[in-house]
Amino acid sequence: MATITAFESITLGGVMQGPGRPDEDTRGGFTHGGWGIGYQDDVLMQYAGEGMSKPGALLFGHRTYADVLGYWSSIGPNPFIDSLRSSTKFVVSRSAGTELAHPNSLLAGDAVDTVAALKQRHAGELMIMGSGELVGALHAAGLIDRYALQIYPIALGSGTRLFGEGERAKLTLERSLATTTGVLITEYAVERAAVAAVDTGRQD
Repeated sequence: MATITAFESITLGGVMQGPGRPDEDTRGGFTHGGWGIGYQDDVLMQYAGEGMSKPGALLFGHRTYADVLGYWSSIGPNPFIDSLRSSTKFVVSRSAGTELAHPNSLLAGDAVDTVAALKQRHAGELMIMGSGELVGALHAAGLIDRYALQIYPIALGSGTRLFGEGERAKLTLERSLATTTGVLITEYAVERAAVAAVDTGRQD
């Protein structure tokens, strides 16, 4: 069975929308795109490279897949796009007719059912990059095992948040380090609720 990790950049308020550039994601009239620019340092870049070098596969929502690979392909040769292209990638789409411009395996259908089946048959780690809608659905279904969060020292007044309304979830901190620009790199394991309460013999 695979382990699913969500690799996300978020603000102090939990906003994950459009960290990379102003036009990355303007849905909902979002005007703060590019809020992650200017915080990169050697610590953050080394951590990102560490994540990309891990064995396993990538898991995307279709929109994020098209945006991430499309952008990095447009800026000329670079190690990041080479790593993305060579990695095994699974792309979740509602339509079996979705066309993919890079070598991939397309998964069509309901995101939760599709990824649950993939998790059962795939060995190793599946890492999600961005893909907020996909992460939200999988989190609610209890399919995400770990979160690797880069928390930026910035607060925004709007934007799509990583965790929206839903059931309470408990996370256990497994690793943390700080960059020279104030970004906190954290790794959390998702604690699973007990399947059933222990029988104490009491009758209340």
